[in-house]
Amino acid sequence: MTVRAATPDDAGQVALILNHYIRHTTVSFKPNEYSDDAVRSLIEAQPFWVAEADDRVIGYATYGQFRNGPGYARTMEHTILMAPDAKGKGAGRALMATLERHARDAGAGSLWAGVSGENPEGLAFHKAIGFEEVAVLEKVGFKFGRWLDLTLLRKWLAPNS
Repeated sequence: MTVRAATPDDAGQVALILNHYIRHTTVSFKPNEYSDDAVRSLIEAQPFWVAEADDRVIGYATYGQFRNGPGYARTMEHTILMAPDAKGKGAGRALMATLERHARDAGAGSLWAGVSGENPEGLAFHKAIGFEEVAVLEKVGFKFGRWLDLTLLRKWLAPNS
């Protein structure tokens, strides 16, 4: 397994992973699937990495500014998703280590995760790699005909934060 910077050519495989979660789960609150072109635009617009094994993308991670405006310029929110058959094998940790190093080197002070209340694996993963639970936003998402909670987790990246 290797972690590398994503290229536009990875868009189709990344879309397969993302669209699986959109279609079948509440891990993502997004209601509409992404085209390869839409994913390609994301890859070109922000820091983006993939984990690859046997010439197949098995996961991806990316980040961007938490909210708009200069006051949030050092606060980042990330996304990480793994192919269902790739969970628990270390690729997620490797992706996050790469992402965190990049964000820290770019001057980020903190990294945030928004994890569905129906995603205990995601909560456990983030806590295991040093994120702390900060808040639960009750019933802020809606998908599959029901309200969903969102747990916010934070990891300080800057020294003396």
